Amino acid sequence: MAGLELGIPVVFARKRKSLTLVENLYTATVYSYTKQTSNDISISKDYIGENDVVLVIDDFLANGQAALGLASLTEQTGATLAGIGIVIEKGFQDGGQLLKERGYRVESLAVIDSLENETVTLRTEEVK
Repeated sequence: MAGLELGIPVVFARKRKSLTLVENLYTATVYSYTKQTSNDISISKDYIGENDVVLVIDDFLANGQAALGLASLTEQTGATLAGIGIVIEKGFQDGGQLLKERGYRVESLAVIDSLENETVTLRTEEVK
C-alpha cells in the first residue's frame, strides 16, 4: 500500500526459493528469534540498482534481524536506503534501538511498550 500511495514500484524480498527466481539474486540471511531458525531472503538484481532510493517496509519489528537483512540487501545493490517503515514495533525489545544506533531512520505506526498482565500498552509519545 505504501508503494501504491507514493506511486512508486514495489520489490518484495522472498523468504523461500522460487522455481523461477534462482539466479541473479542479492541474498541475506535473517535469524528469527521467534522460530529459532535462519532463512535466506532474496531480491532479483533485475529490479533494483545503485541509482535507486529504497524505503524498507516491514510488518513487525522486534529484535531487528529482518530489517537488518533488508538493509543488507539494499546495501548490496548500491542503492540508497531512505529509511525503514514498520507497522508495529515491539518497543520493549531492542530492534528499534539497534537500527537507530546503526544510523537507520526508523518510523513505526504503532509502538507496543508492554504486553504485561495480558494488556497491550501502546506508546503515546515519540521517543528519539
